[in-house]
Amino acid sequence: MYPISTYFMKLALRPELGSRVFIRNITRSHLLKQSFSLNRSAIPLRARAFGQNVKIQPLSRSTHQTSLPDASDEKKAKRQLYDNWVDRLPEKVSPYLYLLRLDRPVGSWLLFWPCAWSITMAAASSSASISQTASMLALFGLGAVTMRGAGCVINDFWDRDLDSKVERTKTRPIASGAISPTNAILFLGSQMTIGLGILTQLNTFSIFLGASCVPMSMLYPLLKRYTYWPQLGLGVSYNWGALLGWSAMTGELNLSVAGPLYLGSVAWTIVYDTIYAHQDKKDDVNIGVKSTALLFGNDTNKWLTGFSTMFVSMTALAGYMNGQGLPFYLLSVGGTAAHLAWQLRTVNYEMPSECWSKFKSNVHLGGILWSGLAADALLAHPYALS
Repeated sequence: MYPISTYFMKLALRPELGSRVFIRNITRSHLLKQSFSLNRSAIPLRARAFGQNVKIQPLSRSTHQTSLPDASDEKKAKRQLYDNWVDRLPEKVSPYLYLLRLDRPVGSWLLFWPCAWSITMAAASSSASISQTASMLALFGLGAVTMRGAGCVINDFWDRDLDSKVERTKTRPIASGAISPTNAILFLGSQMTIGLGILTQLNTFSIFLGASCVPMSMLYPLLKRYTYWPQLGLGVSYNWGALLGWSAMTGELNLSVAGPLYLGSVAWTIVYDTIYAHQDKKDDVNIGVKSTALLFGNDTNKWLTGFSTMFVSMTALAGYMNGQGLPFYLLSVGGTAAHLAWQLRTVNYEMPSECWSKFKSNVHLGGILWSGLAADALLAHPYALS
């Protein structure tokens, strides 16, 4: 066996051996002495002419120990994570629950509160029993969760191309591809079936009144493409419960009470959804989406002060027409006004986290307004809960 230095000299002295040769027949003991290993199938040796350096590319010992990626790790890497309790559920289930926003029940509460206000006011007006009122509140609560989920599916289906371009929404299941558009439509069908089952528990007038809101709910997500007032469209459809709750309790619609309550609720939605829209205003400009946040711009507080005033005034008018008492004016009117003033005084429209926090706080506002109605029913109208 030649020493390795002698082998290299032969290659340099005899270029006719070719410009590319491979090192062969080197024993393992010699490789260990040289403190590196050679992969004989991959390391060429170049000897071009006299006096040139011979280059050898060493390979680390780990070359032979490379392991293939674990299949389970690769599967985990592909799964879309949502950074909340939904991730603990089976992979095939979690995208659907995330699509329904069950991890963020704020929207369900905001849909429920106008229903609860209307039901409680109608209960006081019609002397409904506490059991009848409670059962109706529970039924509308289930309906709010169901229809809010259906609304999210509709919204995400229409916006799937836009959501993928916005940082906050790009992980939504339809936009990310976790749920196909076809499966989303099938899932929407199941939601609408449940909603229809809940609606048929009401009287005939209320069934038709509730169904009349469906077209607006289906078309609302398209408004942001054509008008700066999509928040108005949301308010029109999202607060239908202010009308439906009254008719569900009485079998008719008293517009002298339910009308102002509904209009005030629409103004409330413009307030909280404009704050919400400020989270995405930079992305909205880039992708050409419109909103009241962009329309109002630096004058947002002035506009929202006006809509807040409308909300409080219409609520007070509805209470006056329904004969509400002092607890209503102290808690429902006064408490609501104070909460709105706090929101507009402290919100920072340039901080998305701050906008989200103020948006969420409207769940508490809804509870404040309802507590005044409930207290009034207990104190001023005890017959309504007897």
